[in-house]
Amino acid sequence: CTHHRRGAGNTHRRRRTLIMDPDLPEFMIADVVSPTAGREAGKLYYVVGLDGDYILLANGKDRSLEQPKRKKRKHANKVLRSETRVAEKLRSGDKVLDSELRRDLAYLIKTIGG
Repeated sequence: CTHHRRGAGNTHRRRRTLIMDPDLPEFMIADVVSPTAGREAGKLYYVVGLDGDYILLANGKDRSLEQPKRKKRKHANKVLRSETRVAEKLRSGDKVLDSELRRDLAYLIKTIGG
């Protein structure tokens, strides 16, 4: 007899409740955002590029700096304007590693209670 465990096939994740900052002006490189639509919804990403009506997002895990996610601006909320070392490197155009993005975003999640 095959036993079914409750929720064994459930791949849905709980979405984080994040504090959004509507007072921030337009998106800028190195802003931390949370997409509101799609499979990325509720996760944190850095804005690594701007492309007209789109922003390019990377978190170093699901989306690397080599292949950022292209997302419409209206489908993302600004969480904060980061002043970390990684954010400064992104703004200045210095080389940033995916591992640095992951570490920085993990720290932000821990500090803002995401």
